[in-house]
Amino acid sequence: MSTPSHKENKAISRRDIHEVFLEKYSLKLAATQAEKERVYRLRFDVYCQEIGYQPEVFCQKSLELDAHDRHSIHCYLEHKSSGLAAGCLRLVLPDPYAKTSDQLLPLQGYGGRSLSHPWLHPSVLPETEICEISRFAIARAFRNKPIKNETLDPSSTKYIFSEQDKKTFPWIIISLFLATYSLVGLTGRRHVFAMMEPRLPRLLAMSGFNFKKVGEPIEMHGKRSAYYIDHSRAEEEIHEDLIPMYLCIKDHLAEQILDLPSATVLKAEKV
Repeated sequence: MSTPSHKENKAISRRDIHEVFLEKYSLKLAATQAEKERVYRLRFDVYCQEIGYQPEVFCQKSLELDAHDRHSIHCYLEHKSSGLAAGCLRLVLPDPYAKTSDQLLPLQGYGGRSLSHPWLHPSVLPETEICEISRFAIARAFRNKPIKNETLDPSSTKYIFSEQDKKTFPWIIISLFLATYSLVGLTGRRHVFAMMEPRLPRLLAMSGFNFKKVGEPIEMHGKRSAYYIDHSRAEEEIHEDLIPMYLCIKDHLAEQILDLPSATVLKAEKV
């Protein structure tokens, strides 16, 4: 995965990138069980088949899901022409059934003592202001290279992508993170956590998303560490070229978030 190169950027400079991209893709919030299963199926393809992740439970019928999905907002990107799910990402809100402040977010469970920052820690921040980005996945057909194991054939889809389609592929990762930041604001959150391998924060920093490392590396199918970003600062630091796209995505998701169950959203802003 990589951000758009100068050459790719120049190739579509005649029209605003957010207009070109959103003509070809639609960002959707999974409100129904069928929509959620589209997300879980894509996650199964990437995490279980390609990366080799084998969860102990909740993996059935070629779906990858866990206990935190019930208190998460799921967003996926659909390629309009083909109808394929190109990518997905979830925003995990604090578990309303957690017994202690150390069980609110997923990374507190598998990150454990690796969360070393003294004050940028989910258990010491206001519960109504924290969230976690996780289960980021891009479908194999929308990537040039496999993540780890070439078990998924990108040519297995019968849809033939145009050259203009292919030029939009590098923007999928950015659009998903813009969608997530939109959801963070729409749900009234500020403190955002994520477990990431080192290259992803460096990649996102090129677009103005400056994550701070707040944990020691642990083994999770490769070395990963806990990272943090302040949503209010993130909105100020987003690369100016991405602002039109960000505002467009935020408006688009603001309409959809009203259709989600109130128990899932927990604290959505009035829009």
